[in-house]
Amino acid sequence: MLVLHGGAGVERAGMTPADEAAARAALEAALRAGHARLKAGAPAMDAVTAAVTVLEDAPQFNAGRGAVFTHDGRNELDASVMDGATGKAGAVAGVHRVRNPLQLARTVMERSNHVMMVGDGAEAFAKSQGIGLVDPSWFRTEKRWQQLQQALKEEASAQAANVPLVLPGKAYFGTVGALALDAAGHLAAGTSTGGMTNKRYGRVGDSPIIGAGTWADARCAVSGTGWGEFYIRGASAHEICARVRLAGTPLRRAADAVINRDIPKAGGDGGAIALGADGSVAFPFNTEGMYRGWIGADGVPHVAIYREDALAMPVP
Repeated sequence: MLVLHGGAGVERAGMTPADEAAARAALEAALRAGHARLKAGAPAMDAVTAAVTVLEDAPQFNAGRGAVFTHDGRNELDASVMDGATGKAGAVAGVHRVRNPLQLARTVMERSNHVMMVGDGAEAFAKSQGIGLVDPSWFRTEKRWQQLQQALKEEASAQAANVPLVLPGKAYFGTVGALALDAAGHLAAGTSTGGMTNKRYGRVGDSPIIGAGTWADARCAVSGTGWGEFYIRGASAHEICARVRLAGTPLRRAADAVINRDIPKAGGDGGAIALGADGSVAFPFNTEGMYRGWIGADGVPHVAIYREDALAMPVP
């Protein structure tokens, strides 16, 4: 089983039929890439890596090539992975030249004694491990550049009027993630993001933080997408799995309670994907849409964008 998301906070008003078709095609391609690894008998982490790599290379999502711009007109990328079978994890934050940040996060997990590396140090490690770096122009898309220009205008208007700039929750959205359950019954999780448009000061959200945006253990795996500050405060990815592990709460109920009750109660919003070792799946979100999908043993991809989209659910 492979489950993925391309970010919550999708709004019809900002989408064209061509946008929707491209997003659905990319989601299906990512599902097939991950499924091919599982079908070949590869471990769950290989499937997660394959799926997220496709999403990072697709400009439709705020990760990798589709990353948003910071206030200074740069792209800052974050990612993390966790292996449920071993409890090992790896993460990177604030990298600018790593084409596929999730692959680097996995390399941190597998080839270093550390869990998280940031900025120039993470890129130096990438170079030492033979991971190719790209020119920052690789990440530039006109759509994301125009989103920055609009954000800068709104910021300037607020300053001129001497009023605080209040950002909507959707300003914090934009993540991709995948979860996999392999033939051995092991789980893995991965999450990658370009952060938030017009961010300053090296802000880092939940995506590269183990337990906040990413978690996997023997029973449960989660990848989040939403207002990261609230996922960090609630250790939300870990919280979902803790309820499964310690209280015996069914996966879907645990995921719904954290994402659709606890986070909104605290003032945030967003979504997540969750996958159990028993094959149970959850797609909780409290926004107009969330790019999401799954693929099972039969190799047929199922994808959806908006809340009202029909999405057949796998039977554990």
